[in-house]
Amino acid sequence: MTLPTRPLGSTGPHVSALGLGCMGMTALYGGADPAESVATIHAALEAGVTLLDTGDFYGMGSNELLIAEALRTAPAARREQALLSVKFGALRGPDGSWLGYDGRPAAVKNFASYSLQRLGVDHLDVYRIARLDPDVPIEETVGALAELVEQGYVRHIGLSEVGAATIRRAAATAPIADLQIEYSLISRGIERSILPVTRELGISVTAYGVLGRGLISGHFTAERQLAAGDFRTFSPRFQGDNLRHNLTLVEALRAVADRKGVTVAQTVIAWVLAQGEDIVPLIGARSRERLAESLGALDVVLDKADLAEIEEAVPADAAAGARYAPAAMEHLDSER
Repeated sequence: MTLPTRPLGSTGPHVSALGLGCMGMTALYGGADPAESVATIHAALEAGVTLLDTGDFYGMGSNELLIAEALRTAPAARREQALLSVKFGALRGPDGSWLGYDGRPAAVKNFASYSLQRLGVDHLDVYRIARLDPDVPIEETVGALAELVEQGYVRHIGLSEVGAATIRRAAATAPIADLQIEYSLISRGIERSILPVTRELGISVTAYGVLGRGLISGHFTAERQLAAGDFRTFSPRFQGDNLRHNLTLVEALRAVADRKGVTVAQTVIAWVLAQGEDIVPLIGARSRERLAESLGALDVVLDKADLAEIEEAVPADAAAGARYAPAAMEHLDSER
């Protein structure tokens, strides 16, 4: 099968209009079934998904190993279509704690070496630091990435969760294919100053959190008990009155979805798709069932009246609570 494609900026490759975010298969959302995760990656490739997104710190490297296993056991034609987008830079302790970010040139090359080994590939298609290292100028980090491009170990340079000024500085150093950043009906902050700059510079957006980490998928309920280790237990949007308020937004969306004969998740993903050809949503499906539902969003056509109704149901800044806990928000250059 083939899916519609979208370009990753003016310098990057064309990728499937939906990418698969693999983080939840090993990290941050509680336990996952490795066999089902591999089967989900296989199903995504079979359906025509070409972009697989991971981070070397997801599950302390286990996410990359899972993807390597999925690629090793996939048919050759499917394996060759996969484009790997990898984040690096997060420092972790043996207990899983978060210790900051390292964007020094030597660290960039060290992180890349380990990712190439774990993934079992000779190059990374898109490589990006997960968060700006406040102690290292972005020019130095991107300069090291440009050296890896020259050496053939990286094909394209990406950014993640950085603001407009940092984007400009990075783009003045080397060609940037895309910015990975949270973007959804309940996280629209990039529309103010970041999206105008990426569009000016010919940089695409790979949007994560399009379902609000499940919050606006139509499947989350106030009674749901989250597993130990699920980071949503610390997320402000999933707490108390914030959660109850946010779920009322979902019910307003459900009325729109029901009228169109689609699911809430499909409506939400279709809205992100409708925001521009320069935006590639990453879907965080951990099962073949959820993958199939998300891919169905590609068949949802939203006209101007639909889009207006959706935005009336969930106006910009309607969500209650910040998108991360305070400690994590401090690392977001995009929020400054």
